[in-house]
Amino acid sequence: MDEQHVYLKPVTLKNILKFAVPTIAMTVFMSFYTMVDGLFVSNLIGTDALSAINLTAPVIQLVTAVSTMLATGGSAVIMKKMGEQKTGEAREDFTFLILVNVVVGIVMCALGYLLMDRIFAGMNLSAAVEGYCVTYLSRYLIFTVPILLMNNFTLYMIASEKAALSLVCSVTGGVLNMVLDYVFLAVFQTGIGGAAVATGLGYSVTAVAGLALFSRKKSLLHFTKPVFRFKTLVNASSNGCSEMATALVTGIVTMMFNWTMLRYVGEDGVAAVTIIMYVLMFASSLYTGYSYGVAPMISYYYGEKNRGKLKKLIAVSLGVIAGISVLTAAASFLLTRPLVSVFARPDNPVYELAATGNRICTAALLFIGFNIFASGMFTALSNGVVSAVLAFSRSFVFMLIAMLVLPAVFGVNGVWLATPAAELMALVLSAVMFLRYRKRYGYGG
Repeated sequence: MDEQHVYLKPVTLKNILKFAVPTIAMTVFMSFYTMVDGLFVSNLIGTDALSAINLTAPVIQLVTAVSTMLATGGSAVIMKKMGEQKTGEAREDFTFLILVNVVVGIVMCALGYLLMDRIFAGMNLSAAVEGYCVTYLSRYLIFTVPILLMNNFTLYMIASEKAALSLVCSVTGGVLNMVLDYVFLAVFQTGIGGAAVATGLGYSVTAVAGLALFSRKKSLLHFTKPVFRFKTLVNASSNGCSEMATALVTGIVTMMFNWTMLRYVGEDGVAAVTIIMYVLMFASSLYTGYSYGVAPMISYYYGEKNRGKLKKLIAVSLGVIAGISVLTAAASFLLTRPLVSVFARPDNPVYELAATGNRICTAALLFIGFNIFASGMFTALSNGVVSAVLAFSRSFVFMLIAMLVLPAVFGVNGVWLATPAAELMALVLSAVMFLRYRKRYGYGG
């Protein structure tokens, strides 16, 4: 292997950040895709259209859930094989899993159009909001396959030591999305459908770049003749099931938030939830980006059975996550009104709802990073079961408990309190699992 191979370098904060910073920046820019749509839509069309974007989010999460599972689970399986020096087999599995994603994308796109008329029935939405929902989703589904490829190529670029390229693709896609949002909405006035097309084209940048990169034989991972290994598909699926559960449950929880806010304050409440989710998504992208960045290193050291490097990597990572958590929580609290004002004017009833909600939800930022990292760490260690338990408990079980109890006691403020409460419960479970498995994997003793 090359002397400069990142996996052979000493585990220092500097070397970790060299590997992780591009992925952090990448995920931050990726979070801009939806935020930019929300920014343009809320200011150029209105908060009803902003509500529609949030109402379609659960469907979009369902569409991408399988791809997320195969991408995260597959990356861990493949990089473990690379650490075991099974390079040829790893490349065959990589090619096979990409083909599986293409097939999944085609099927999910077809199902989306077949079920389009039933998706928003029974929500008691106004005709205007329902129309926005159908228009946005119908345009978005056109890009299903490129979006699934983007999800996969993003992680495989990182694993192939091309995190900088992944960052460039994300920045380029983000800038393209912003430019096209302005062109479609402000210049050509195509409405909310134009925002969906702008997002899809932005995602497609990484898909096209990934096809070009992995077609080159010089790449650490590259396309080769695929070999169907049922065991590989099962391992990737089981190992990435926590990330799939997170994606699926995120959609379900979003629907719960929407229904609860529709009940208490109507469609303005949905718009307020959307704004707060943008803030949380932006902050969470920092933790997700770091976890994505170090995951291939965790998988490689685990496959190499290098407990010394693994232990140091985990220890440094916990310190980094703690630092990011404090900074993001402080920034979100202090900048609440400027952040909310980007999406809603102060004279809009949505403004005060979102400002109050964001201050309460900010407490969750102290816990989210550790929970995201813990789940990602166990995925990288090929322990999909523990990762799934952590992700499912955090995203669904604890959130369901909080959403059933807190709004009944505190009303609308209970909706905002649900996220910090669920994340705190999840943090306790993450700590228990972390301590329980520290000796098995050698990261804590």
